[in-house]
Amino acid sequence: MNISDEKLRADRLVFYSRDVERLDEELDSFLELSNARCALLIDCEGHLVTRRGEAAQDSVESLSALTAGSFAATRQMAQMMGESQFNSLFHQGAQQSIQVSLVGNRTLLAIIWDGRTNLGLVRFYATETVKRLSEIFDDIGRRAPSVPTESLSGSFGAEASAALDDLF
Repeated sequence: MNISDEKLRADRLVFYSRDVERLDEELDSFLELSNARCALLIDCEGHLVTRRGEAAQDSVESLSALTAGSFAATRQMAQMMGESQFNSLFHQGAQQSIQVSLVGNRTLLAIIWDGRTNLGLVRFYATETVKRLSEIFDDIGRRAPSVPTESLSGSFGAEASAALDDLF
């Protein structure tokens, strides 16, 4: 299977420190307004992009992967029901709850909260935050193709092998 360099670049976003700062600023603002405990930005493959607020009790990496998996399963359920997808997912617990919202096409906003706030506030502020985060991701996506990239020459493998033979 041969995947082009252009396809790989289109599928992956490259984050620079200023990008993460902008994302963190939005998450900090959301947490202040909503009084939620924690906000995670997760790519749809389950990798943590950034986290703000109080640390989750368990591994953030595991939580990220499980959140993405749960959202993927929910996407399949939506399609079975005739929907293209569900844009948000909500789980209520006795002490804590989580809402997961789709941001753009590749990212999830997972919000964890407890009794200090309520679902109404979380959803209200999450809607606006998702819009602003989507704009940031759109900016990043527009910039990504224009970043100069170098590709390997077709003879790279042979050249590398020859260089290793010379070295040893």
